[in-house]
Amino acid sequence: MRDSADLIVVGAGPAGMAAAATALSGGLRVLLVDSGSALGGQYWRHPPENARPEIPTEDLHHGLRKYRALSAALSASRAAGRLDLRLAHHVWSVVREGDGFVLHAVDRREAPTETAVVLRAPRLLVATGAYDRQLPFPGWDLPGVLTIGGIQALLKGGGAVARRRVALGGTGPFLLPVAAGLAARGVEVVAVCEAADPRAWLRHPGALLSNPGKWAEGTGYAAALARHRIPVRTRTAIVCAEGDERVTSVRVATVASDGSPRPGTERRIEVDAVGVGWGFTPQLDLLLPLGCDLTPSADGNAVVAVDGGQRTSVPGLYAAGEACGVGGAALAVGEGRLAAASVLADAGAAPVLGTMRVAMVRAAVARQRAFARALALAHPIPPAWSSWLTDESVVCRCEEVTAEAVRTACAEGGAHDHRQVKQLTRAGMGWCQGRVCGPAVHCLTACDEAYVPAERLIAIPITLGALADLDERAFPERPSEPSLNDRPNGRITLND
Repeated sequence: MRDSADLIVVGAGPAGMAAAATALSGGLRVLLVDSGSALGGQYWRHPPENARPEIPTEDLHHGLRKYRALSAALSASRAAGRLDLRLAHHVWSVVREGDGFVLHAVDRREAPTETAVVLRAPRLLVATGAYDRQLPFPGWDLPGVLTIGGIQALLKGGGAVARRRVALGGTGPFLLPVAAGLAARGVEVVAVCEAADPRAWLRHPGALLSNPGKWAEGTGYAAALARHRIPVRTRTAIVCAEGDERVTSVRVATVASDGSPRPGTERRIEVDAVGVGWGFTPQLDLLLPLGCDLTPSADGNAVVAVDGGQRTSVPGLYAAGEACGVGGAALAVGEGRLAAASVLADAGAAPVLGTMRVAMVRAAVARQRAFARALALAHPIPPAWSSWLTDESVVCRCEEVTAEAVRTACAEGGAHDHRQVKQLTRAGMGWCQGRVCGPAVHCLTACDEAYVPAERLIAIPITLGALADLDERAFPERPSEPSLNDRPNGRITLND
């Protein structure tokens, strides 16, 4: 396998697959890198190859025809030697080198063994997607309380269900397919608690009328929930999870328009698992150190600013998918195609989409972005969600930082954003590096500003062994020095 190409695409979900396929059709040599074990990302996640015949998951997917077409195109290019596919490769750093980019990754195909990998290309396209955004509440750290995305990953990745009596809560239409998928596998979904008021959609008729496919999808889920007699409670939130060794019940309450619980509406429901989700946070870890301009989005996140061709403010760097704003797979595919068309144009290659086709893709992307904006405005984070918290409620699970500690850091320590709270309380300094608690701490301190994740030079946890495996090609400017493997027992001493 080669370690250089005309274009590196990081992320093999809908955006990355579409971008790679389009760039390959224009004659470019492409390196496609993803941390997963198969193409598709989170949206088109599938069980392992050897388990697929026994675990049917077709009903959990949308757009499988598109997925199969993209997979076939990538497979053909790989067989022709123009695509270098690097699955189970985790990128931990991206730096500029001259007019191009150098990616440092670890190859984990033979886990637990890790092998350092260095990849180079003059152009880089980042399509790393997003992850679940969580808001803490009393008991959210109990075993059995999962994210909505985590429950769906269990379903898609292994046909596994999270226990047998489940409550779902949060906001947004993502609650519906997860509820339907669980019910189809025999799970009793005792409640779907939607914090928003569905009538908020009436303020965005244009976005609804221009995306009829979304209506059809929503109608299908509504029918599935009605068929399984799943109660959908609007203007309702899960405000507490209870249990000793694991969750055994939740308390739900009707909430006002700001998210504060209405007195006298709280009720207890017995469960053995809970799924909660409040939208998504774009994965910007690889883009922030490169100095990309950011822009606020309607859902409260900062996202990468791109032009009409998905070019970032950094020459040679492109972005597509959720990093540019959370909007779903169809939007991500369109942005991936536009980004690849820009790569081809900037590289002087022959266009493959054509003027008319590009115009059609741009129009579809514009419609889907309008829908994404309407979705964010109809399903916002409730401003008063923090009223669910007690002083003892854990906000940062890694470092066990409580709501009281965060509030004290703001009131007495003068902290006005999540970075300063981290300095005063260690919230965000644990294993997840603030990916879970960061948005919540931000909302507790500076909710009127867009959330910008902390910048990290090392994007993922890596072992010293993987660093020691780097050869001199990774750091050509550094004088040769002994490898860590040449030291006694391969260890670093205090004198080092």
